[in-house]
Amino acid sequence: MAWLWIVVLLLGVALLAHLGVPAIASLTIAALYLVAMGVSENVPAGLMALFWLLWAVVAVFLLATDLRRRYFSAPMFEWFKTVLPPISATERDAIDAGTVWWDGELFSGRPDWRRLLDYPRPHLTEEEQAFLDGPTETLCAMVSEWDIAQRMDLPAHAWDYIKAQGFFALIIPKEYGGKGFSAFAHSQVVMKLATRSNDLASTVMVPNSLGPAELLLRYGTEQQREHYLPRLADGRDIPCFALTGPYAGSDAGAMNDTGVVCRGQWLGEDVIGLRLNWEKRYITLGPVATLLGVAFKTYDPDHLLGDETDLGISLALIPTDTVGVDIGRRHLPLGAAFMNGPNWGKDVFVPLDAVIGGREMLGKGWMMLMNCLSVGRSISLPATGTSAAKLCSYVSGRYAHVREQFNVPLERFEGIQAPLARIGGNAWLMDGARSLTALAVDLGERPSVLSAILKYHLTERGRECISHAMDIHGGKGIMLGPNNYLARSWLSAPISITVEGANILSRNLMIFGQGAIRCHPFVLREMETLLEPDREQAIARFDKLLLEHIGFAVRNAASTLILSLSLGLLGRAPGDATAQPYFRGLDRLAAAFAMLADLSMMLLGGELKRRERLSARLGDVLSYLYLGSAALKKYHDAGHPEDQRPLLRWAMEDCLAKAEQALDELLANFPNRVLGALLRLVVFPFGRRHSGPSDALEAQVAAILGRPEGDPALESILSGVYRPEDDNEPLAALRQAYEAIERSQHAERKLEKALRSGALTLDTGAEPVQAATLAGVLTPEDADLLRAARQARRKVIDVDDFTKDEIQLSPGRVR
Repeated sequence: MAWLWIVVLLLGVALLAHLGVPAIASLTIAALYLVAMGVSENVPAGLMALFWLLWAVVAVFLLATDLRRRYFSAPMFEWFKTVLPPISATERDAIDAGTVWWDGELFSGRPDWRRLLDYPRPHLTEEEQAFLDGPTETLCAMVSEWDIAQRMDLPAHAWDYIKAQGFFALIIPKEYGGKGFSAFAHSQVVMKLATRSNDLASTVMVPNSLGPAELLLRYGTEQQREHYLPRLADGRDIPCFALTGPYAGSDAGAMNDTGVVCRGQWLGEDVIGLRLNWEKRYITLGPVATLLGVAFKTYDPDHLLGDETDLGISLALIPTDTVGVDIGRRHLPLGAAFMNGPNWGKDVFVPLDAVIGGREMLGKGWMMLMNCLSVGRSISLPATGTSAAKLCSYVSGRYAHVREQFNVPLERFEGIQAPLARIGGNAWLMDGARSLTALAVDLGERPSVLSAILKYHLTERGRECISHAMDIHGGKGIMLGPNNYLARSWLSAPISITVEGANILSRNLMIFGQGAIRCHPFVLREMETLLEPDREQAIARFDKLLLEHIGFAVRNAASTLILSLSLGLLGRAPGDATAQPYFRGLDRLAAAFAMLADLSMMLLGGELKRRERLSARLGDVLSYLYLGSAALKKYHDAGHPEDQRPLLRWAMEDCLAKAEQALDELLANFPNRVLGALLRLVVFPFGRRHSGPSDALEAQVAAILGRPEGDPALESILSGVYRPEDDNEPLAALRQAYEAIERSQHAERKLEKALRSGALTLDTGAEPVQAATLAGVLTPEDADLLRAARQARRKVIDVDDFTKDEIQLSPGRVR
């Protein structure tokens, strides 16, 4: 009986904390229970004394404010100063960049699911839909991946069409001659273009993401906007933005490009300006740009502008025909044809008016970049990563249905069903995350942490889908030629992994490293108290925050235990019967994540920044919580369709299993191994609950990819894929072969039955269809259907070949 009283006490206290019962009420309930324990006489007196002592300590801590501040909060304030990681100016700008959205809910350990589900469904306006259905489709039809690769450029008529139709002006407001499209429309356009050609998508997306237009809209002077934005909108100017240099890749703050404030001649007048020297590389559209945005460190050694010498990073817009600018050479990123190259500037003088935002924005370039990057990374690379998954879903599902081995379609092999399921499940999940994050931007958010999550996970999952598609296609996928619809995506997959922050650093440093401070309900505000000049006021404010922080931590620890022991049944669960267990699963893991994030920051302090593997695993958990949230939102917005339930289940089982794996690895490598073992009992009292999608579920998802076009579940995956109508197109050949095989199924079964039963015997070398027709097993119409299906299948499985002259370099080309 004593143990029963104690267990009920501990679980009761945890339940009170989980439910968020106020402190005074919780103390009263606990006191009444302790009285009942004492009256029962089943609990030893010494143990009762210990419980009352603990109760008293908690009561004094909560109620005796002056004592708590003097003997607890003040020492903690001094300790906090010592463990606070040193933060550079560039790190501070990165932390301050963007806004906190659903990532803050996940960091709270108790996400408000109703808030998520109440956000509007992403949608296109009539104008945006017309642009997607009209000019975007037309532009896709103008080009082919093979032709672009051979000429190493878009055809001239495609360039002209891009400019004339405003593809460079998707985000520029209408008052400046642009389209004024939503972030979701921007994402939809880029995604469709990428399913046709990555080079085409890269050409269009860069001016609409991290480029001069976005910077001008946010920070430019009105004079700069009125001059440049109309020229960018109609294609008179082609922009690029130069940030990365030989010594400043992912650590862009390490650039050694300079701009020195000085006097010089500009348009015949003596003015104060900047003498610029820079060297940049990897700059998309650089070889054809007419307007160059460049980032550099600014110095005022003669103090022409003020007392400071080192002004920080600034951004300027420079016409590429300016004296001293050297631009036009090309890189060949894995043979991709989109325009990318280096540029230099040697003693280039420009007036201060060239600085984006003018003189007032000198030295604020890093902050400007971080804020714009958080938006651009939410759109561009997530759209291209999702496009890869969608395209692979289309071609792999069709090909596995058309291609046979051992007289059996590939789709019937379990070994093929596994990668098919991963392709289709990823495409559906990625589309949900892409759409939700674009919606956040349209709601006015600048989701810096979420953009890092999407950049990393959607490019990695896109690469995974391409790899699976190549495995399914075998020789078809590796033979380059106009009929190969996968190879260029395979070759260019590492590009998206590398650009806009290498994925290794995104995972290990950015996602949790930035999110831990930016999204945590208390850490950033606690850090700000250290800057308070009045120590007494700082400690008073710190004390209040610390008390709330402790309550936050206790509640999350209690919620982790209660939700784990109850198998999530005490969690909140909106939605239908399919979605509810997954909402509960995310609730449980969100509480565990919040608890472990707090403990990791408390135990490691500034050291956590250097413990990249721990930081990466915490970032993984946060990422899978967000991806799972996006999947549930997508399912909810679609109206809980029954046909999409296997896709939701696949996505959630994958996210929950990977989140649990990351937590498991974190606990196994926790800095304090004893504490890690105890925490495992709280987080996983019954062991891990999710091991990933089952074989049966994978078979269901794989089967969706083999359904006819127009099937609702399949279209929820394929929506946005460009599907050419031209009979000479390889994707059209896939569709025609699929349809021909479907039409011939009845005749195929008749032929197989006759051969198995012995009703039809074939002489050596006899052609089965002709023999079956002569024997009356097949009608002439059946025979025509079978021959058409075989011919269509052969067209799909054929690969390109070339003569020696066709593959030799032409005279004058350098090997």
